[in-house]
Amino acid sequence: MTPLLAAVALIIWIIDGTPVTFRQERPGYRGRIFKVVKFRTMKDLRDDQNNLLTDERRVSRLGQFLRTTSLDELPELFNVLAGEMSLVGPRPLLVRYLERYTQEQARRHDVLPGITGWAQINGRNVLSWEEKFSLDVWYVDHWSLDLDIRILLLTIWKVIKREGISPPDQMTADEFMGSDKPQ
Repeated sequence: MTPLLAAVALIIWIIDGTPVTFRQERPGYRGRIFKVVKFRTMKDLRDDQNNLLTDERRVSRLGQFLRTTSLDELPELFNVLAGEMSLVGPRPLLVRYLERYTQEQARRHDVLPGITGWAQINGRNVLSWEEKFSLDVWYVDHWSLDLDIRILLLTIWKVIKREGISPPDQMTADEFMGSDKPQ
């Protein structure tokens, strides 16, 4: 795995420059904040008022390839080694979402976040937020080693097929603003 990480880092450095990775605070187990490490897929492009451009305009061609192949997620293996993440579990989302979850949705933090998960193999970013959270909570309630192995194997298949990477006609998923349904 180390040669692949080094090769991807070198390619990013040659094509898109530095930094090669980025860190972002995310909530993990029980909502504890940690810094997830990912390969950088966006450029720091700004308008005349110094505001960041939209994600669609900032994602580089290489970044788009890294996202569609999920190679941008490889540095998260360091988070796994640090005990902040697992290979399988609900994906760690943005910190600002914590206050927007229903009680039921917040149960996704009852396990370590994962590099891949039940929602990722069942639709990933083409799912609605409610569908993702429902699948995350299902995973929390049904966790087993057999399920994790199944998810890992299906993840390989989904990455090869490049399924569910982004919503139709979008580069990234819409921001989660909260659920309409009280729970």
